[in-house]
Amino acid sequence: MTETLVSNPRNRYTASLMKVGIYGLGRFGTLWASIISKRFEVYGYNRTPRSWNLESVTIVPLERLGECSTIFLCTAISSIEKVLKELVPFLQPGTLVADTCSVKSYPIRMMQEILPSYVSILGTHPMFGPDSSKNGIAGLPLILTPARISEESYRFWEETFTAFGLRVVKMSAEDHDREAAFTQGVTHFIGRVLKDMNLKPSPIATMGYRKLLEIVEQTCNDPWQLFLDLQQYNPYTKEMRTQLQTSFQRILSSLDRGEGHT
Repeated sequence: MTETLVSNPRNRYTASLMKVGIYGLGRFGTLWASIISKRFEVYGYNRTPRSWNLESVTIVPLERLGECSTIFLCTAISSIEKVLKELVPFLQPGTLVADTCSVKSYPIRMMQEILPSYVSILGTHPMFGPDSSKNGIAGLPLILTPARISEESYRFWEETFTAFGLRVVKMSAEDHDREAAFTQGVTHFIGRVLKDMNLKPSPIATMGYRKLLEIVEQTCNDPWQLFLDLQQYNPYTKEMRTQLQTSFQRILSSLDRGEGHT
């Protein structure tokens, strides 16, 4: 456990042993807890009781999670409203609540509507998971979207994540969702299509084919709910799917006509 700085209700910092809470200990929440615990005292809560191999994380009931100075929500995008309403009665003045969702506009709007004014809000999107970070997190991107947070508190977490080795990018919720609809949304969509084709490893696989199998591995080990939420809660993914469908049909039509295509 590390002595660090924690924001008090007046948005100033005092030397203290900072307690960080993690709501949701699924595949990503477990990974996030293990990362955060390298610098902070971590408390974890999961709605469904289970066994964890997390020696550096103390499992607590929901009311004790409210004692933490910062709480990260590692939960499905579609459940964020319900989770926030469960959490509100236990939050203390000065607490910072940060989501880790793969879209930003919707969860930030929910946090602004549901969380009381004495609670700070930070949007985050660690753009990696257990599979893509298996060789370490150095250089991997983390999006930060300040919503209702002091500059001092924002800088603290920006510097903390940078110290973890992450590549921190500050971005608005709208810009994030527009970019992520293609950089992430299309990857997960293609991954699910390739999975549905039941592609298998082959002794004559080219490098390109092996890369396709890597896409399947990196996207399809995640819950199906994540894929649904990425497609349904990002306002720009419908446009991505339309463009993808148009391009697919254009290539097929060119093949049918035996035409060249550039």
